[in-house]
Amino acid sequence: MNEKAITKKNLWFFPLGTVGRDMVYNLVTSYLLAFVLYTKKLDAAQLGAITAIMIAARVFDALNDPIMGNIIERTRSKWGKFKPWLVIGILTTSVVIYLTFNVKLTGWAFVVFFGIMYFLYSITYTMHDISYWGMVPALSSDADTRNKFTARATLFAGIGGLTASVLIPMLTNGEHAIGGNAITAYGVIALVIAILAPAFLAFTVFGVKEQRDCNQEPVPPVSFKKIWSTISGNDQLLWISLILLIQQVGNGVVLSGVGQNYIYMEFGYEGGFFSLFQIVGMAVTGFLMIFYPMISRRLHRKRFMDIMMLVGVFGYAMMLVAFLFVEKGAVPLGAYDLKFLLVTLGYMFANFGQYGFYLIMMISVMNTVEYNELKRGTRDEGIITSLRPFITKLASALNVAIAYLAYMIFDTLRFTNGIAELETQANEQLITEAAKNQQIAVLLKDVQPGQSGGLLMVMTVLPFLLMLISYLLYKKHYTLDEPEYERICKELENRKQETL
Repeated sequence: MNEKAITKKNLWFFPLGTVGRDMVYNLVTSYLLAFVLYTKKLDAAQLGAITAIMIAARVFDALNDPIMGNIIERTRSKWGKFKPWLVIGILTTSVVIYLTFNVKLTGWAFVVFFGIMYFLYSITYTMHDISYWGMVPALSSDADTRNKFTARATLFAGIGGLTASVLIPMLTNGEHAIGGNAITAYGVIALVIAILAPAFLAFTVFGVKEQRDCNQEPVPPVSFKKIWSTISGNDQLLWISLILLIQQVGNGVVLSGVGQNYIYMEFGYEGGFFSLFQIVGMAVTGFLMIFYPMISRRLHRKRFMDIMMLVGVFGYAMMLVAFLFVEKGAVPLGAYDLKFLLVTLGYMFANFGQYGFYLIMMISVMNTVEYNELKRGTRDEGIITSLRPFITKLASALNVAIAYLAYMIFDTLRFTNGIAELETQANEQLITEAAKNQQIAVLLKDVQPGQSGGLLMVMTVLPFLLMLISYLLYKKHYTLDEPEYERICKELENRKQETL
């Protein structure tokens, strides 16, 4: 099979592999804390312990990413250096998520079990996540082709994430909950995703052919010094890592649980509300996933960022207008009202801008591979590409802390504990599903405007400020724009020709 045919095949089989992985990621990152809040009655100390566990595990996970990248660089097998870790990682991750969402423990016993499972998840997910994204530079060095792999992989990741985002709240909260309660529903959903994740990744494992030149190279030693020198010796990698961290913290606030709790507290405990909020908010990013390779050929990244910044500002402004000037229920529009629609449309524009930033930064991280090769003589894809998930996980740890503080400040725990108690009673068949939903509706009538409005402020003002900071830093400090990257690639090619 010639190189063109291999690339064409890879452009389908590589992105298909991440559909199930991103269902797992969405389940754990966006809904694990919701599962805890709505199925386990917790006091402030127990929720604080769970928050601390999640922060510690995500920081550990982030620090573990470059180490995993170094391990991948050392791997030599007839299956290459990436695929063995894809298989080991996805199978163990599936076991962990099934056990986590199907445990019947409560109180401090649950907190201890949660801590063990969450750290195991951090280790197992890292194995296949670093391996998966680390393959991109090994699939092609051509800038346009790499953009296609990145855009298409993020498209399929978005399909997996969006599918989970839409179905999980709809099937766990409200009238359409599987089994009539959140406890049963989360258990069933975790089982289904635990099966789908390895099934989809099989497309990548068995269908993708990557460059395996590493098998002819000597095995590099396990070296923390190597990890540190690779990262610290690449000034562009350092800058884009800082910029990505700031942007990802802002981007992750809504889906850290703050957005879901705001929707339920403001508009009612019905999964369909949050599903629609996410469908509208995330589906629009599919435009960028599909058309970014075409856009990138006509519009340089920094100019594209100017446009995305304006779109994001417009979205956050729309959400704030809804908060400041529109009363809930004042203007009914079918099953919804004007305030809900304004908040949802505002999130759509804000998320469109944020996702444009994220896509640009993913490519910007990968392009530092050739910069590293120019400066240091080695590509070190595994270590460099491990920085993207490292930053994402570090940002998610900060998002957990932000969500916890928001819950404490606006007394969210009082309402989630009441819901968890009613969900438990429904699971044990002590009350009917209809009675559960009715009592939850009564409970939420006590939510004060300052409580739900406070959550909305957290998910608008903070993300906007962080988006603005990341924009300014990128424009000033990231120098690997399209002409410079092309120059580097030509110089590297000339070096190779000279050694022949």
